[in-house]
Amino acid sequence: MSLAPVLFHIFSRPLPYASTLALQQKLHEYQLQQRRAVPGSHPDILLLEHRPVYTAGPRQNETEISEEAERLHRLGAEFVSTKRGGQTTYHGPGQVVGYPLFDLGRMHLSIAQYICKIKTSMKHHLLENYGIQSKESDNTVVFLSPTRKIGSIGVQVRHRLTNHGLTYNVTPEPLKWFDQVVACGLTDVKAVCISEATDRDVSVKDDLNAFIPVISRVLDRELLALDLSQEGTVEQSIKELEREAEQCKPWPTTPLSPFV
Repeated sequence: MSLAPVLFHIFSRPLPYASTLALQQKLHEYQLQQRRAVPGSHPDILLLEHRPVYTAGPRQNETEISEEAERLHRLGAEFVSTKRGGQTTYHGPGQVVGYPLFDLGRMHLSIAQYICKIKTSMKHHLLENYGIQSKESDNTVVFLSPTRKIGSIGVQVRHRLTNHGLTYNVTPEPLKWFDQVVACGLTDVKAVCISEATDRDVSVKDDLNAFIPVISRVLDRELLALDLSQEGTVEQSIKELEREAEQCKPWPTTPLSPFV
């Protein structure tokens, strides 16, 4: 039996991190319920930008996190502790974030195989659509050179269901925010973006339109846009988050002075 198409949604504006995390958790519970009730139900991919936020992984201690959170809040960003893999990193406007919500059991993939496919899709996208050659590495970071990082992967798997996912920088806007931390615990590594690497203007919207066919090919799955005219649990939850994002205040485009 062939697997059902993957349904994706591209959010129209940057999202608050905590609410997006809550949406992932809600859809995780829904997937658990649907697993037995509706065999072969659709997996989803949420494609988006976040409002400025730093996130920490579970390996960091509470004292370290508390001190870091206070400092980063003063820059104008949120700070959220998460259960995804990895250490402190940044998400914000100008950066693609993808949250695949997949059932690895149905896809017959191990966690390592899944991460490999996600990383492969990012590397193929950079090469095929921009001529950017990434370097081989054994970790979950996508490097352009030993000291230049363009993207990363941090996932969580519960009951064989995935959440969290992938990120890569499209425009220069995230770079000054990355300069405020040792992202992913990698000293002497700087964040770079597609626009900088290609010396051309690239929008997140145009980039995502180019990325989706690559994901489809690497996963060997048809990708279809989610129909928000439907009234299902997934559709309603996404529309609620879209409305919440519309009501949010503007975000700072560069880090604020910590002494303001």
